[in-house]
Amino acid sequence: MRFIKTIISQMTLEEKVWMCSGADFWRLKSVEHLGIPTVMVSDGPHGLRKQSDEADFSDINNSIKAVCFPTGATTACSFDRNLLKTLGCALGEECQAENVAVLLGPAINIKRSPLGGRNFEYFSEDPYLTGEMAASHITGVQSQHVGTSLKHFACNNQESYRMTASAEVDERTLREIYLPGFERAVKSAKPWTVMTSYNRLNGEFTSESHYLLTDILRNEWGFDGYVMSDWGAVNNRVKGLKAGMDLEMPGSNGTNDQLLLQAVKDGTLSEEVLNKSVERILRKIFEFVDNRKPAIFDKEEHHRLARHIATESAVLLKNDDVLPLKATDTKIAFIGAFAKEPRYQGGGSSHINSFKVSSALDAVEGMEHIHFAQGFVTDVDETREDLLNEAIELAKSSEVAVIFAGLPDSSESEFYDRTHMKLPNCQNELIKQVAAVQPNTVVVLHNGSPVEMPWVDEVPAILEMYLGGQAVGEATVDLLFGVVNPSGKLAETFPIRLEDNPSYLSYKVVDNKIYYDEKVFVGYRYYDTKEIPVLFPFGHGCSYTTFEYSHLVVNQDHIRDDESLIVSVDITNTGKVFGKEVVQLYVQDLTQTAIRPVKELRQFEKVALQPGETQTVSFTLTKRDFAYYHTGISDWYVPTGQYRILIAKSSRDIKLEETITVTSTIDLPFKVTWNTTFNELVSHPQLRPVIYELLGVIGEENVDKEAQLEMVKEIPLRALRSFQGVDNTTIESLITTLNQLLK
Repeated sequence: MRFIKTIISQMTLEEKVWMCSGADFWRLKSVEHLGIPTVMVSDGPHGLRKQSDEADFSDINNSIKAVCFPTGATTACSFDRNLLKTLGCALGEECQAENVAVLLGPAINIKRSPLGGRNFEYFSEDPYLTGEMAASHITGVQSQHVGTSLKHFACNNQESYRMTASAEVDERTLREIYLPGFERAVKSAKPWTVMTSYNRLNGEFTSESHYLLTDILRNEWGFDGYVMSDWGAVNNRVKGLKAGMDLEMPGSNGTNDQLLLQAVKDGTLSEEVLNKSVERILRKIFEFVDNRKPAIFDKEEHHRLARHIATESAVLLKNDDVLPLKATDTKIAFIGAFAKEPRYQGGGSSHINSFKVSSALDAVEGMEHIHFAQGFVTDVDETREDLLNEAIELAKSSEVAVIFAGLPDSSESEFYDRTHMKLPNCQNELIKQVAAVQPNTVVVLHNGSPVEMPWVDEVPAILEMYLGGQAVGEATVDLLFGVVNPSGKLAETFPIRLEDNPSYLSYKVVDNKIYYDEKVFVGYRYYDTKEIPVLFPFGHGCSYTTFEYSHLVVNQDHIRDDESLIVSVDITNTGKVFGKEVVQLYVQDLTQTAIRPVKELRQFEKVALQPGETQTVSFTLTKRDFAYYHTGISDWYVPTGQYRILIAKSSRDIKLEETITVTSTIDLPFKVTWNTTFNELVSHPQLRPVIYELLGVIGEENVDKEAQLEMVKEIPLRALRSFQGVDNTTIESLITTLNQLLK
């Protein structure tokens, strides 16, 4: 697209500034005499929320009829890269059909707390899983020559005070938890755009952060698209453009345009910086325009795809031989308002105007042995005795009771956070009462985030549908009756109670700051390291068949950190029906060099197996899979020592393990000072002989040097004056000698 530079050379300064903000809420600006057309962006990421020209931005329900696919919280549980790519392709087709150039998503902020109001849009508490799901989603959408906008960069992990609050995050935590998902998606899928978050990061608005937008995003990760603001997120437009924030959305009625114009004229903003932003925007405009194609998408076909995705993503949390439901069951009770009107999406900017919605009752229409009782109302948390008694009587007279429960619409939305993890009291009461009279009680959940389950031990089966999209009713019935075997795994931990969450004491906004005091211990990294009991662990999910793990093989037992390790394991379907299993690989650092989680997810693969079939799954591990972010060198570092390779069904269900040794190729910078301890000195191979010799001099003969070192390991060199009577000149000479050995 060499002609773009020619176009820019023909633009006036005013026209360049003009291109760097939106024409309205959904469109970029055009320059007709230069052949620059207007293009449209639209909310996503799990459906197309294209608003008409007449619609008000705040009217989230006034958009075109479209297909609502399962939300990010749901699809992440599929652990299926190909499924996310297929979803992306379908969304790209819809965008082409509706002349939408950029779909605003995926949204990939980490689920720091289960209270996050927008968690239903986000993928996971784990950065690796998040990055893999995001990259696949982006690849699918952009295969249709439609752009994506990876959001929200970065640390938009709650809704409260999101437009002003500062996320206070240390560098290591930022690099290990909150940036890797963006990094993986940018490097492997190359999104057309990245959207900045509303919040500040360590005091600076992300839309003004040169560190985030230029140093990391562009210079480190190689991002070559344009950066846009979240809607209304711009604080200082000139500073933002300098930092690398190219496009302001939706614009500010020309106010910020004038500030940019004046800044160029008075020399506080380089026109060359402005030119680069314009070039990045134009490249993506023309990439869409030059690849426009006539497109008509089949809504019914995409509805069927939404149904398939929901079945592949739902998680069977518990099953004591009640599911699947059998055709011989003569009477089944469907209980709960969500059986008739399911909760299938969240509130806010991702709200889709679905062209149709299937309920579980719709899906079983004509099955005369299934009977319905409402049980509760969704908009008021009040036990209706008439509805409760009707449900209890129906459950008593049935062989199986299926309760459709979940969170009401008002519980989960953009703009605000949840205040607790509880289901409505009326639903908890219904479940307890029904379970008391019907031992074969199944609970189906419709929610975008974890909920507490005080009745978990009183029911034999729980099916987590999350927010399963407009085909959720059909998908639920497919799973209940075994038409599809559940294969989803939890992409987040379900704690027993809110107080167990690692961010519980620091989630509140204080003085317009949010302190990430739990550091890298987010989600299962915290629960598993602390060995805290959980309701259901990360990666957990049941099946209607069984799987055996065997023959774990590593191709080497000793590698350098610049070498790869190949790991393979056999998975066998030992049951009687077809099923899919998510094989999870975690790495555990045994070196005790740094404070790290007890294990971290590094690879996964979903395999499909017929009864009796065995498949070998292979993984390749590289340096980053063993490393932590070392702030002293501002880079990833692998301490020399042993690491455990864990093959698991969940973070709490380890099936096989193997231990290897990794040798670091990086020498950390080190300088001996008066306050350097003996333990630090003996950790360096080139200094160890000198220290052992020194211990022989200052200690008694025939004393075990290791035992002696254990006694003095935390003593600094300066203490030799007090404990051994060594003079300053001798200590200074020793320090000089040791530092020379390190050169």
